[in-house]
Amino acid sequence: MNFPSTLTWHGTTTLGDDEHVRAATASIGAKPLIDLSPGDGPQADPTRWNPEDLLATSLGYCHMLTFLALARKVRIDVRGYEGLATAELATVDKRTSVTTITLTPTITLAPGSDVEKAHTMFEKAAKYCFIGNSLTSEVRHAPTFVVAEE
Repeated sequence: MNFPSTLTWHGTTTLGDDEHVRAATASIGAKPLIDLSPGDGPQADPTRWNPEDLLATSLGYCHMLTFLALARKVRIDVRGYEGLATAELATVDKRTSVTTITLTPTITLAPGSDVEKAHTMFEKAAKYCFIGNSLTSEVRHAPTFVVAEE
């Protein structure tokens, strides 16, 4: 299975006295365009997605989908999921990388749910999340479980 995407950059030049434009777009078929920007520096645009955003979001979404599938399999009634995924950059030995991604979702369960069982499924999802299995970054989990009132 392949998942091709197209990156398009229309800067004027990478040579010259001025800093070159770094904004770009990503497209995949008929899906909405994703406006891209560097994550930091003078050309960072907080209204556009950056590589760090995309990486953390991809991991967070994959983990969420995996958790929801496991929850369904063991009959845990999940009613809501609002997750924060945070990527941390560090430079070690002159090499910059995303060293840690922390997932801190708030997960709402149906009244009477087994929170311990839900937590176990959340941790188990890390084993089956293919995005997480593709990364060398440390992945930390800090979920909060809320049981809805009757």
